[in-house]
Amino acid sequence: MPERTLEEICSAIKAEVRAQGDSTRTVSRVAVGDLLSFVMGGDSDGAAWVTVQTHLNVAAVAVLKDIPIIIIASGRTPAQDLTARCANENIALVTSDLSIFDTCVALGDLGLSG
Repeated sequence: MPERTLEEICSAIKAEVRAQGDSTRTVSRVAVGDLLSFVMGGDSDGAAWVTVQTHLNVAAVAVLKDIPIIIIASGRTPAQDLTARCANENIALVTSDLSIFDTCVALGDLGLSG
C-alpha cells in the first residue's frame, strides 16, 4: 500500500490549505463520511478524512482517531474555530472545490484505498 505525503494529497485535489498540520505525516488510506460517530467507530485511525462537515467537532474526532489531514470537499468553508483547533492540534485542514466523489477518485488515483 503506497504512502502519500500531505503535499501530494493537496496537489492531487487542488486543495487550499487552511491549517498546515504536520507535513512529515503520510497516509495510505482514506476515510469518507459525514456522520462523526461513523468515522469514530470505523477503521479510520491515521487515515485522510474526506467530509463536508465544517464544525468544531470534526477536530475532536480527528484527534481521537489520529487523523493527520481533514479534507473538506465540495467547496465548503470550515468554521473559524475548526481551523484554529486544527492548527493548535497540528492537524492539516484543507478545502477542495472537488465533489466528495471527485476527491475520492483523485485520492484513489494516488493509490490510496478506503
